Amino acid sequence: MRLRAYLPDDAPAVLALNAASVAVLSPLDDLQLRALASQAAYHRVAERDGEVVAFLLALREGSAYDSPNYRWFVARYPRFLYIDRVVVGAGERGGGVGAALYSDLFAFARAAGLDTVACEFDIDPPNAASARFHARFGFAEAGRQRLPGGKQVSLQVASLG
Repeated sequence: MRLRAYLPDDAPAVLALNAASVAVLSPLDDLQLRALASQAAYHRVAERDGEVVAFLLALREGSAYDSPNYRWFVARYPRFLYIDRVVVGAGERGGGVGAALYSDLFAFARAAGLDTVACEFDIDPPNAASARFHARFGFAEAGRQRLPGGKQVSLQVASLG
């Protein structure tokens, strides 16, 4: 498995991965992916045998992104790296791909002089696997919010200081 920068040719694989996990993410179409990719501070894929098996997309503060979760962090943190979405293909889960992406992301954040990485995960309905994974990387709850449609999220931060 190797990590590399996202390329526009990766879009079909990224969209397919996102669609397979849409129950715990927001939907993503080609136009939205292009918009997010153009704003991303960090957008990498994990590749195994030439196939994209995972991806992580993160944004810095100052983006025009209108996600209510991203906006929550904008209102409270002057400098941060926000994980908008991370998806690991079903056949790769539990094999260290997500951990490799997060380790790489944290190194990227440190190199950029950032000390806060932010994300959210569902708590209603619960996403216990995500809660456990993020706790391993030092994330702690900074707040909660209910989104349109009724889902509630835990807004999380990890301090790199």
